[in-house]
Amino acid sequence: MSKLRIAVQKSGRLNEDSMRILKDIGISIDNGKDQLKALARNFPVEVFYLRNGDIPQYLKDGVVDVAIIGENVLIEKGDDIKIAERLGFSKCKVSIAVPKDSTANSLKDLSGKRIATSYPETVKKFLKKQNIEAQLHIINGSVEIAPNIGLADGICDIVSSGSTLFKNGLKEIEVLFKSEAVLAVSPKLDEDRKAILETIIFRIKSVLKGRRSKYILLNAPNDKLQDIVNALPGMKSPTVLPLAQEGWSSVHSVIDKNEFWEVIDDLKAKGAEGILVCPIEKMVL
Repeated sequence: MSKLRIAVQKSGRLNEDSMRILKDIGISIDNGKDQLKALARNFPVEVFYLRNGDIPQYLKDGVVDVAIIGENVLIEKGDDIKIAERLGFSKCKVSIAVPKDSTANSLKDLSGKRIATSYPETVKKFLKKQNIEAQLHIINGSVEIAPNIGLADGICDIVSSGSTLFKNGLKEIEVLFKSEAVLAVSPKLDEDRKAILETIIFRIKSVLKGRRSKYILLNAPNDKLQDIVNALPGMKSPTVLPLAQEGWSSVHSVIDKNEFWEVIDDLKAKGAEGILVCPIEKMVL
C-alpha cells in the first residue's frame, strides 16, 4: 500500500508545531532521536525530517509528497508549489529593517544601498516590483549583525516578535509579506497518495476549526431568549433546552475565540447568566 511521504522541519519551533498537528489528527509517529524518517503506526504516512531550505526542492522532485513548511521558504525557493491548506501557526513577517539611527525611513531610501538577507530571490522580486535597485549580500545565519559590522545598510529577514530587531538596534521600515506554516503539495503527487492527502486535509480542517472556536453554555430567561440567540454567531442554530427552573432555558453554541469577549459582553447585557466557556478539540463539519 502507498504511503504519503510528509516532510517536516528537522528541528525547531516549526518541527514542534508540525508534530503536534499530526498528533492532533490522530497520526502516531514512531520517531527516535536523530531519525531522518519515521513511519506512522496507525496511518499510511512516512515522515521525513529535513532542513527547511531543502524541502521545496524535494517537493519539486517528488521525493516527498507534501510538506509542512513556512510560506516564506516556499516564496523564496518554490513559489510554483501549490498550497493545500494554511495551518495558522508559526506566523511571522518578512521585513526590511535598518539601524535605529539610520536616516532611511522607507524602502526608497535604500535605493543604491546594501541589503543583507537570507532570502535573495524574495528581495530581488520585491525590489524589481518597486522599481528599486540595491546591492544584495547573501548571508546564511545571523543577518541582523550585518549593519553593525558595516557589511550592509539594511537587512531583510523574518520577524516574529520583533525582539531580535530591538536587541540588535534595528527598526522595521517595510513589510514584504506575512507568512505562516502551510501544507504544500508536490506537483508529482500520484492518485493513490492524493486520496490519503484528502483524508489528512479533512482532519486538519477539523482540528483548525476547533482551535479557532469555543463551546459556550449559558442560562437565559425565556423573555429574553430570542435576543440572546440572535447575539450568538457561529453554528447554524444554537441548541436550546428547558431548565428545571420555570421560565429559563439553557443555550449551547459555538463562538469564534477571536470574538470571545465582545460576544460575552453582549450576552451579559442581554440577560444571559451562568456563562460557561470550554475549549473544543475538533469540529467535524
